Amino acid sequence: MSFKSQGLHARNFKTLRTISALMLREMSTTYGRSPGGYLWAVLEPVGGLAVMTVAFSLAIRSPALGNNFALFYATGYLPFMMYLDVSNKISGSLQYSKALLFYPSVTYLDSILARFFLNSLTHFFVFYIIMYGILTFFDSPNILDFGAIFNALGMSLALAFGVGVINCFLLTRFPLWERAWKIATRPLFIISCIFFLLESIPQPFRDYLAFNPLVHVVGEMRRGFYATYDATWVSPIYVYGISATLTLFGLIFLARYHRELLNR
Repeated sequence: MSFKSQGLHARNFKTLRTISALMLREMSTTYGRSPGGYLWAVLEPVGGLAVMTVAFSLAIRSPALGNNFALFYATGYLPFMMYLDVSNKISGSLQYSKALLFYPSVTYLDSILARFFLNSLTHFFVFYIIMYGILTFFDSPNILDFGAIFNALGMSLALAFGVGVINCFLLTRFPLWERAWKIATRPLFIISCIFFLLESIPQPFRDYLAFNPLVHVVGEMRRGFYATYDATWVSPIYVYGISATLTLFGLIFLARYHRELLNR
């Protein structure tokens, strides 16, 4: 093995150790040192889904797809919350690990990847537990398309990473951006097709809503759980393209300005 390859191997190993240490640090601070801390990661979405299921089941006879309110809203709510939470955690990476980033062995990319991996795994765990519980409790006969389900999860995480990385720069560089972003994205919960199908919206508003990449994420997820739902309008290329573009610009800006941001 050459000196160059040995150096690359050592650097990769050091990066892996750093990311693992940052993940363990966040696990202890966010969820506590006991396994019970993770219980809230499951109970919070379960509570939200329970409220939506009871409220809408009293107001309308059946959901837009199938006859299971919990499953219909979970296929929209869970990927949306995955995007929202992961992107928010990545956005605050510099501020969260600012004290550690002054050490040469810890980089801004280590902090971003640590928060991305930890929170992605957490939401995968939550998604599996809740969906398994719904399908088992209601004895749902749905034929699952695992390709579409994993594609929807991948789209949600890719979008979360892209938005999180660009916001990691913008929120640190421009403090007012945090308020502006919260105001601009507040309607997302309503316009991301969590409570309805895109097909139920009349034109031209349907085309306007389709510009929201989260609509495509939710549509793909529902295609994975409902064999009769053929959402031909879903465009993974559109979602992944936006995600890649945001990631590219975010990493370019962070590479250029991260030292200046840390010294602010």
